[in-house]
Amino acid sequence: MNVMTVDGYNAKIEYDPDIDMFRGEILGLNGGADFYGRTPNELKAEFRKSLTVFLEVCKEKGIEPRRNYSGKFNLRISPELHERLAIAAQAEGKSINTLAQEALAQRVAG
Repeated sequence: MNVMTVDGYNAKIEYDPDIDMFRGEILGLNGGADFYGRTPNELKAEFRKSLTVFLEVCKEKGIEPRRNYSGKFNLRISPELHERLAIAAQAEGKSINTLAQEALAQRVAG
């Protein structure tokens, strides 16, 4: 996945062949904000503009711009994987939760 970051906000970047432009979608917001550009510099400038407008609207309406996360989510896995995780966690003297946190943190480490 291609991600661009501006002022601590992240956007997923994709190429849209129908309009021959790159499209960015700002992630983790309490609403939608996107932007377009033909070059990386243009894309970043449009990201800043779109983010500024989004933040101004949020301020006017008294809305928190970033989505809040509880730190909890359900994960469905096969019974076989569950068993293998439990055995691996026990062998390392850890909980499945700790093992999963470590694996997820490693996956998203920048």
